[in-house]
Amino acid sequence: MSKIFLILGSLIGAISVVIGAFGTHSLKAYLGNMGRFDTFETAVKYQFYHAFALILLGIIMQKADNQNFTISGWLFIVGIVIFSVSLYILCLTGIRWMGAITPFGGLAMIGGWLFMAWGIWKTY
Repeated sequence: MSKIFLILGSLIGAISVVIGAFGTHSLKAYLGNMGRFDTFETAVKYQFYHAFALILLGIIMQKADNQNFTISGWLFIVGIVIFSVSLYILCLTGIRWMGAITPFGGLAMIGGWLFMAWGIWKTY
């Protein structure tokens, strides 16, 4: 599982750079006119932060692996998908109900951090 989280964290990090650059260079005027550029940036930042979290988790799991770490990693991934992707869709399409599901992604991310903390507490 460690290898999967390391690879996914690296790929999600790369995708974050691509999406961030695309947003800044190609969509800034469009998103700015709609008042959504800050929201787009927030989605990219949280995606990037949690790519690093997955990489950190993968490194931790190389020393000690337990179920809490596995749950943490999957919660980070679910959180990225729900939080960041819902904000990307909201920004690009204006579909407002996407903003209503964004907090569930945030809750998944919080859960990922809590499971990682619990796993560290139980392991070290």
